[in-house]
Amino acid sequence: MRARAPNLWEAWVVWLLFGLAALAVFETYWRLPPAELWKVTNSGFAGGAGRMLVFLSFSAALAAPPVLAIAADRLDRRLATVLASVAFALCATVAIPGVQTPSDLDPKWSQLAAVAGVVMSVLITAWATRRGRAEPTRTTVAGDRVRLALAALLLLLSAPYIAAELGFFLDGVPLLGWIFQTGKVVPEPGAGYVHAAVHHGHHHGLDGVLLAVAVLLLSRLLPPIRHPRLRATTGAYLSLMLVYGLTNLANDLWIEQVVKRDWTDWQIPDVLQPSLSAAWAAMIFVAGILYVIFFRSRDGDGKSTHAVEAHPAASPR
Repeated sequence: MRARAPNLWEAWVVWLLFGLAALAVFETYWRLPPAELWKVTNSGFAGGAGRMLVFLSFSAALAAPPVLAIAADRLDRRLATVLASVAFALCATVAIPGVQTPSDLDPKWSQLAAVAGVVMSVLITAWATRRGRAEPTRTTVAGDRVRLALAALLLLLSAPYIAAELGFFLDGVPLLGWIFQTGKVVPEPGAGYVHAAVHHGHHHGLDGVLLAVAVLLLSRLLPPIRHPRLRATTGAYLSLMLVYGLTNLANDLWIEQVVKRDWTDWQIPDVLQPSLSAAWAAMIFVAGILYVIFFRSRDGDGKSTHAVEAHPAASPR
């Protein structure tokens, strides 16, 4: 084990990743016409700003709750708890039916609440960084190596989506252009028209990668949470966020790299929005297993020990 002076750098890396993605979305949707993108009608500055708002109101808002829990615990003040609760409630509006519509990615006024929650979350993170309780991070070298290995794999799998976010295809790129089809024009499954295999702009597969990487980072900050119920709730949320992110990545990759190659017609179920479905039941079941094995506290005195610390090579912790 190693203890370091805390500065919440893991949370700041999460915000940095979402910030860079938001800037890429803004630039690409400003520069490219809607016909080369997906489910948008605006162009120019309005197109870039609007699609960036939609992005921040979705996946960034989903990543905010565990950061809020960690920051509020470090501050351990009534005001911080109240503000974090308000920010959480604003971010939670992303789950209200009709706020996010995958078939229409133009901005809506209703999405401003989630964006406000994200902004509050960043400010509360800054407050906790400056005024929060000093709490050493307890982790293992082996656990961090597993995190890095998983992050490297996610980086490889997200290559077509990073390229799309920046507005280009991988065609002609050594190795990556052979592994992934991106620019080839193919029939869109169930849509009755053709489109680039991986359209320019943002993909929910990249949302999945960002959420999964956020879990790898924030899991390092889970053990020092002093309030047992908050630690348990945060661990459960991280477990579900990891499964949700990986499922969305798998869904997007399967459609674009397998179905669009005519290898099969079967698709991994769409789980973007919560539903009473077998797919969501399976996700919750798997998340529960991950929580029990890797994220659940093993002691009863308020201090945090996790199974993952006992078996660091077998998990992201």
